[in-house]
Amino acid sequence: MSGPNDNYDPKQVAALSAEALEAMVADAEAAFAAATTTADLKAARLAHVGEKSPIALANREIGALPPAARKDAGQRMGRARGQLNAALAARQADVESAELEAALASESVDVTLPVALAPEGAIHPITGLMDLMSDVFVAMGWEVAEGPEVEAEWLNFDALNIGRDHPARGESDTIFVAPAGVHRVLRTHTSPVQIRSLLERPLPVYVVCPGTVYRADEFDATHVPVFHQIEGLVVDKGITMAHLKGTLDHLAQAMFGDVRTRFRPNYFPFTEPSAEMDLECFVCHGASVGNPDAPCRTCRSEGWIEWGGCGVVNPRVLTAAGIDPEEYTGFAFGMGIERTLMFRNNAADMRDMVEGDVRFSRALKGEAR
Repeated sequence: MSGPNDNYDPKQVAALSAEALEAMVADAEAAFAAATTTADLKAARLAHVGEKSPIALANREIGALPPAARKDAGQRMGRARGQLNAALAARQADVESAELEAALASESVDVTLPVALAPEGAIHPITGLMDLMSDVFVAMGWEVAEGPEVEAEWLNFDALNIGRDHPARGESDTIFVAPAGVHRVLRTHTSPVQIRSLLERPLPVYVVCPGTVYRADEFDATHVPVFHQIEGLVVDKGITMAHLKGTLDHLAQAMFGDVRTRFRPNYFPFTEPSAEMDLECFVCHGASVGNPDAPCRTCRSEGWIEWGGCGVVNPRVLTAAGIDPEEYTGFAFGMGIERTLMFRNNAADMRDMVEGDVRFSRALKGEAR
C-alpha cells in the first residue's frame, strides 16, 4: 500500500470508482438473491461483504488518498456498503422465513388424531401362549374349563389317587392354606379342574384346563414357585392310548411345526398306563447322541427333550368322580406353559418371565393371538 500523495486522483483508482462500486453491489445483490438457504447466504456474505471481499479491499485504499479526495471516496463507499447491508438483511429475512415455513410444514401435527398418552404395552407371553394352546383345542371342539386356585385337598390329591403318604403332599412341595384343619392348598396342578369337570358336566367330557399353579420350589433359572400349566381331559366310550398320541402330536405340530415325538413309560397315580412325552431336540435333532465330538447342551446329548406327562385315566379317578370305569375310559395330559415358551423361543432363564420387564413381553409379543 502506497503512502499519501497530494497529486493522487481518486477517479483513476479503479476499485474506488463509481462504476466499480456499482458493479460490486450488483454482483453481491445477485449472489444474495441466488441464496436459498442460510448456509448459501452465509457463503455469499463472506464472499461479498467479508474481510477479503472486493469491497473490503477497496475500502482499504481510501486511507492512501490525500485528504481532499478521501471525503468523496468515503461517501461513495458508504453508500455502496449501505446498499449491500440492506440487501443482505432483506434477503436474510426472506430466507429465514422460507426455512421456518418449510420446517413447520414438515413437522405439522394433526391434532385431531388420537394420541397415545402412555407407552405401548404387550400381552404377557405366558398369557398369549395359554390362549394360543387353548385355541388349538377349541378348534377341535373341546371346552376350556377353569377353577379356583385355592383348592380343597380332596380335589387336589385324594380324587386323583394321590395317597396320604405321597411325597407331593408334603410341605416341601405343597403350600397349605392356614389353618391346617381347613384342608385347603394352593393347587399344585390344574388337575382339580378336571375332577370338577367330571363332577359338574355331563358325559362325554372334552376339556382343556389352563391356569396358574403353585409349588414350594426355589426361584432360579429353571424353577419358579408360581407357574402355569395346561392340562387336558377326555372321558368317553372307547377312548384309547392311540387317541392320546394323536391329540398330543397335533398339539406338538401346532406349537413347534414338523417335530418328532415319542412316548416314554413313566408312573403317575392318576393315569395307568402313564407316559412322558418327549420332543426331538430342536437343536441337534439327535445328531449328538453317541457323538462326543458334537455334544448338545440342550438335550444333554440324549436327542430328546421332556415336554409333559400323560396317560390313560386311572379307573380309581373315574370311580371317585362317580363314573363307571367299565363303560367309560379316557386320557389326560399336562404341559408346562413356561417350558413350552422356552422351547418355542430358546429362552434360557425362567426368571425373565416373572420380572415384569415390558421389553420381554414386547420381544415375544408374537405369542399373543
